[in-house]
Parts: sequence; C-alpha cells; structure tokens
Amino acid sequence: MNDAPLMLNLIALAPQARAQLLAAGVRLHDVNPRALAASSALAHATDAADRAAIASARLVLTNGTTGLTAAQMQALPQLELVCAFGAGFENIDVTAATERGIAVAHAPNTNGETVADHALALMLAVSRGLVTLDRAVKAGGWESHRAPRPTLNGARLGVVGLGNIGQAIALRAAGFGMSISYHTRTPRTDGPSHAWQHYANVSELARDSDFLVLACPGGPATHHLVSTEVLAQLGPKGFLVNVARGSVVDTVALIEALCDGVIAGAALDVYETEPEVPSALRMLENVVLTPHISGRSPAALQAQIDVLLANVRAHLSRLPLFAAVNTVRGNRTSG
Repeated sequence: MNDAPLMLNLIALAPQARAQLLAAGVRLHDVNPRALAASSALAHATDAADRAAIASARLVLTNGTTGLTAAQMQALPQLELVCAFGAGFENIDVTAATERGIAVAHAPNTNGETVADHALALMLAVSRGLVTLDRAVKAGGWESHRAPRPTLNGARLGVVGLGNIGQAIALRAAGFGMSISYHTRTPRTDGPSHAWQHYANVSELARDSDFLVLACPGGPATHHLVSTEVLAQLGPKGFLVNVARGSVVDTVALIEALCDGVIAGAALDVYETEPEVPSALRMLENVVLTPHISGRSPAALQAQIDVLLANVRAHLSRLPLFAAVNTVRGNRTSG
C-alpha cells in the first residue's frame, strides 16, 4: 500500500482475512454491528477509540447483511470507500454513497461455486432426511427409519434467480438428471439456459417444481417473494431451499406451511433475523438449517480477500475499482 488507511470493520472477519489486510498495510478498527444498529448514527458511539476511528476512517468493511446506512455514512466525515466482503450489498445505501461521493465496491463471482455445492448438499439433506437418519442410527435405530425418501434424479428443479450462482446450481442439478426451470425478470438466452424453461411468475414456477431453490439477490425487489401463495403452489411434496437472503422468504408463512404439511420440508442457510433463528424452525424435523455458511470455503475466502485488497489498492492509487458497484465523480480519495 502507498498509504496507511484506517478501515472501520463492521463484520466478523476470519483470521486469514485480518492477517492479510494488516500485512497489506491496512489499519483495522472493529465496531460491533449490534451497537451500531442500536444507534441512529456511528457518531453516537461512546467509546473514545471508536469515536477517534469514526472521525478518521477512510474505508469501511461490511457485507450485504450488515450494510451501511445513509445516517452512518453521514457520521463518517472522511469516508471514501465502502467495501462489501462478498457479492451482496443489498443493505448498503448505494444511492446515499453516490450522492456523497463515496465509492462502493464488492466481490462478485468469488464464492458462487461453493454456494452451488452447498445448495445441492441442502437439497440432498432435506429430501433424503440425512440429518434425522444420522441421529436415528447413532441412537441405535434402524428398521423403523428405512422408509423410502424422495431423491433428485428425475425431479423438477425451479431456480429463482439465474445469475452465476443460479446457473451453477442448475448445472449441478442437471448432472443428477433433474429437469430445470427458472424465474428471472427476463429470459436468459446465453449459455446452457436456452435449454431450460423460463417462468415469468414465481408461483407458477413453484407449482411445477419439486425443489424450489432461491439464488436471487436480497433487497426490496425480492422481499417476501416466497409468500403463502408460493408455498401453497409448491405443495405437500415440494421442498424449499434458500441460499439467497432470508428476506426473500416470509418466515411466518414458511413456519405455518411446514407445520401444516403445506410443503414437505425446507433447507435454509439464511434467515430474516439472523443470527437469531426462530425457535419454531429449530424444532421442526422437516427442516435442515446451516449458519449462513453456503459461500464459505478456503478457496472462496481467499478469492474474497484478493478482490477486497484489489479494490482497496485501486482506490488508494486513484485507479478504477476492481469491482465497483457505483460510479462516483470527484470522490474523496486523499492525495
């Protein structure tokens, strides 16, 4: 680095990422995101070290879930660059950042293959009952747990969102002999998608799917896209898998559908209230839960670190960002 910038960190950061940022010359100051959420702006921090960091931080590290609001940006007088660790940036107020001359960057295409692998694992786990069967066998059970279970081969997959991750999931599913359909705002005609059926309506896609897998962005446009109606269309033999964002699913509607047998089961890696998970979901046998880990693998982590450092280096060198979210004129990069 040709500078020693201060980065305000709002997220849990893997030791590997922290070590590489420090080795690159970035000074890190951690702020508890829960404490930030409890105040209307970062300036309300009472800790002297936090106040000093807020006053001088040129960089912020966050992610799509934690985000950064307009009020928080306003409380950071030296802020130049907001970096999302990973592809998502739905809770970063990009409009406010652009108006303030603050650049926003993310790390797309760094963990998509890992997410796709995890999605297939969740599909198999929930349909084959792997978690329940594992517990049963370890407890000494056998014959009473050998009932036939649904499998992927020959089943119908509906993918909501056909970006890089959605396509990677579909390609893996095709290898299992599944038929593929998908929902996007407009049909995809590139790559293998020309052979897959497009649905303009999520409810109709759910109706014609045995597995409905969510791989779309979060944010207002997809908030509660999976509703009571969609779950009813998925039906009593259908499974919901979410590796997108918790906000895409109406959690209350999902719990009711699972309890009432409206759908067969669900496998979730993301939640509306994460890291808190509703107790009802934790108690259900027809649900498989993982802790927002679908994008985490050693290879994916290193790729995200590499893109983060590339964005920071480019910004400090007054070069175009490696993965820009917005376009900023006359930004605040210090000389």
